[in-house]
Amino acid sequence: MFISRLLLSCKLPLLAAMLSATLLLLAPTAQAARDIPRNILIFGDSLSAGYGIRQDAAWPALLAKRLDERKLEYSVVNASISGETSSGGRARIAALLTRHQPAIVIVALGANDGLRGLPITTLRDNLAAITESAQRSRARVLIVGQRLPPNYGNYAEEFHAVFGEVARKRKTGLVDFLLEGVASEPQLFQADNLHPTAAAQPRLLDNVWNGLAPLLR
Repeated sequence: MFISRLLLSCKLPLLAAMLSATLLLLAPTAQAARDIPRNILIFGDSLSAGYGIRQDAAWPALLAKRLDERKLEYSVVNASISGETSSGGRARIAALLTRHQPAIVIVALGANDGLRGLPITTLRDNLAAITESAQRSRARVLIVGQRLPPNYGNYAEEFHAVFGEVARKRKTGLVDFLLEGVASEPQLFQADNLHPTAAAQPRLLDNVWNGLAPLLR
């Protein structure tokens, strides 16, 4: 018994030293993990690119400020391009996922498909492919829906339904309509009657935030 206790007492300092060394080795790794930026990739068109207004007034810039104010450690990467269609987005998404490795992807494409009357099946396939690519990269996805004016008839209804269909099938977050609370207010649009003014951007942010907040974990 005495010998066993003696051996144990000799081993304890050794075990403590080994444990300390292990913790020292793990500490830089843990710190490095904390230092890796958690990116939110905004993947949209002119409605998200801040067309016609200052970039710091556009809703993606306002999102970055809100995240900072709430001490949520995410960086916003706005990869939106004016005039972009879902087909253009599908061609670009892989490279952007590799470059930015986002934790969350906000897919805000489709408006230009609708305005040009492009096939609904094409829009559906492209949104699904973009979403699938993002999910394969382990990103959470938020799909931002769009609407068209009533004069587009049945096409407008089918167009709007696509966003919800893809979101349900791929189990993503969903914003029903980016321009909710803005589309019915003519004074919130620029002279082209297509692009929201700077005054409208906080409303766009609130619409996106409602769908984004549950993904910020």
